[in-house]
Amino acid sequence: MILAAVMIPVLMGPIDSSVVYVAFPSLSEVFNVSPDTVGWVSISYLLVLASFQLSFGRLGDMFGFKRIFLAGNVVFTLASFLCGMSWSIGWLIAFRSIQAIGAGMTSSLAPAIITAIFPPQERGKALGMIGMVVALGLATGPSLGGLLLDLWGWRTIFFINIPIGIIAHLACHRVLPEKKELLEQKFDWMGAWLALVTLSALLFFISRGQHYQWSGFIVLVGILAVTAAVLFVLQERKIPEPMLELALFRSRAFSSGNIATLFHFMTQYIIIFITPFYLQQQLGLPPSTVGVTMTAFPLTVLLVAPVSGTLSDKIGNRLLSSAGAIFCALGALSLAMVGPDLSPADVTWRLSLFGLGTGMFQSPTNSAIMGAVAKNRLGIAGGVLATTRNVGMVLGIAIGSLVLSARQAVYLLTGAPLPGLLAMQDAYITAAVLSAFCFVSCLFVKDRQEAASTQHV
Repeated sequence: MILAAVMIPVLMGPIDSSVVYVAFPSLSEVFNVSPDTVGWVSISYLLVLASFQLSFGRLGDMFGFKRIFLAGNVVFTLASFLCGMSWSIGWLIAFRSIQAIGAGMTSSLAPAIITAIFPPQERGKALGMIGMVVALGLATGPSLGGLLLDLWGWRTIFFINIPIGIIAHLACHRVLPEKKELLEQKFDWMGAWLALVTLSALLFFISRGQHYQWSGFIVLVGILAVTAAVLFVLQERKIPEPMLELALFRSRAFSSGNIATLFHFMTQYIIIFITPFYLQQQLGLPPSTVGVTMTAFPLTVLLVAPVSGTLSDKIGNRLLSSAGAIFCALGALSLAMVGPDLSPADVTWRLSLFGLGTGMFQSPTNSAIMGAVAKNRLGIAGGVLATTRNVGMVLGIAIGSLVLSARQAVYLLTGAPLPGLLAMQDAYITAAVLSAFCFVSCLFVKDRQEAASTQHV
């Protein structure tokens, strides 16, 4: 019952994100703004989401996972209503930012709740089910969004979250256990603000640097990110009750698992970013066929993630994580061999191969990360994991965009045939290299929990 209850708000996040992407053309037309302006509906969401997850993870450790998780669900649901009622693109962007705050609360604490509730021998299976739900949301979101847009218009893509959010709140309120002992500690407000500035400036620098042509303004944003990061580390080292206990990174399982996660999501989002361009620009497929073809990836993850999680409980984490990284690299390399005359089926099996690797990788890696920390640090560990994941997403899109534009310019100058296709192949090769780094990191993931492992509660 607890797992099922947690799954509901977890499902809302990926569905909402994928539905909104489908609505971009409609939003551009309704509000009479450029596609670049509409892009801020998602950019603002991602910036706020990643910037607050560390703080919410720490608050969960201090005041209980249930309180923060339920509060996040309420904020997300109310913000969804406000998004649906938006009367301008500016207000929609603002309400999406509030929605991201709620999503940050739930996404940072879901792994912590699962790790605290389930014993080590069942943890991988439970986290695998969470991975399955995320994949389900990504797979069904585009088709659901298209249906809602066709039948009732863009506002319904946000209103659909309201009944789901109410059901999630009632279920979680009923079954999630209360925290028995609250931590008698002060919240590190200075650390929280420095983390917020660091992450928001860093992600803005990465995601918008090319848009601003690496001008003086964007350089200043980068300097701000570095300065805030240095001050954050100094702050966390000097106070007795830091928001982020840096000693967590002394754990090999925790640090190597997060590094592997960073590389994996960089790889994943290069592929997610590049492949639709290939399908439309090189193969000339209509958007509907592109959407169906792209679902091969999340559908494969949907099938593999729970199996991988269950196996990790029996045979350990390292083998499955490493094998998953290898399959991801093979999937990326197979995409690097695409040509101008393939069928959708030829791309589908390549995406499925990458999905196989992703499904094998995520559940055991998450289990290794969350199993490497003490019970009173599960919230902040989940926050670090969620932040790492989102930074990897932004880096992947930025790297994919940079490689695509830079290499295409080179091929155009040299007069190479099909410069766009060659640039896409280079981007896929870059993804394969990042998967190789992911594999190396996976070799340091421990199979069994360290001494600080959590215990069944």
